[in-house]
Amino acid sequence: MSGPVNPPPTEQAPPIPPIPAMPQNPQWTRADRARQVAEVLRRQIASGAFASGMLPDERTLIADFAVSRNTVREALGVLRGEGVVERRQGVGTVIVRRPYEHTLEQLTGLAEALGTHGEVVNQVRVADLVRPPGEVARRLNVPDGGRVVHIERLRLLDGVPLSLDLTYLAADIGEPLLTADLAGRDLFGLIEQSVGGRLGSASVTMHAVGGDPHTCALLDIPAGSALFTVERLTRLPDGRPVDLEFLRIRGDRLAFRAELVRTGGGAR
Repeated sequence: MSGPVNPPPTEQAPPIPPIPAMPQNPQWTRADRARQVAEVLRRQIASGAFASGMLPDERTLIADFAVSRNTVREALGVLRGEGVVERRQGVGTVIVRRPYEHTLEQLTGLAEALGTHGEVVNQVRVADLVRPPGEVARRLNVPDGGRVVHIERLRLLDGVPLSLDLTYLAADIGEPLLTADLAGRDLFGLIEQSVGGRLGSASVTMHAVGGDPHTCALLDIPAGSALFTVERLTRLPDGRPVDLEFLRIRGDRLAFRAELVRTGGGAR
C-alpha cells in the first residue's frame, strides 16, 4: 500500500517589495541620500511634526527612508551642524530649534504671523525724517527734495533676534508713527491706524545671502550665516506705494510657506 500522497504545495504570489520612501538612484552617493533625509526632516520639524520634541529613533528613520544606518547618522549630523537638533545621551535626538513658518499668501506683519509662537519685541535703532536715497524716492514716488520716514528695528521673538528691518515710509504716512509704539506694534497695524483704513497689496522679492559681519553680530549669529533678504513694497488700496522695507531674516529661525495654484500653460 502506498503511503499518503502529500498535496502539491499551494502556489503563492511573490511578496510585494516595500515601496522605498526615497528615490533610489544608483549614482547617488551616501551624502546625496543623507542630504535628502535631512531636507525632509527639516521640513517636518518646521511644520510642527514630532510634537514630543524628539525625532524618531534611528531604526524608525532607517525604515521610513529606506536608507542605511550610516546615511541616517550623516543626515542627523547635518541637522546638528545647523543647530536644529542635538544628541542627548540616554534620551535620543532632541529638537532644539524649530523654524517658524510665515505664509506668503497674506499681507501680515511679523507679530500677526508669529504672535502665537511667542512674544515679538522690537528694538528701535533709528526713527527719523530723512532725505531718501534716489532709488527709495523713485519707488515711493517722492518728489525731488522730499523726505521720508526712516525706521530701523531689530526684531526679537521670545528674546532671540529674528530679523533686522529697514523701513522707508512716505512722510505723510510715517510722521505720525514717530511718536507711536514702534517697540511693541507691527508697522502694518500702525500704518492702518494712521491712514484710517486697510493696506492694499505688496510686491515681495526674496533671496538668500551670507550675512555680513555687522548684521550677523546684531542677529547674534556667526558672520557668513545664511540670511533671507526680503524687499517688500506695500501699497494702499488705490495703488499708492507708501512702505518700502528691506528685511534681513535669520535663515535658521524662519521658513516661508505658500499654497500655489497652476494656471494656464501646459506640457511642452
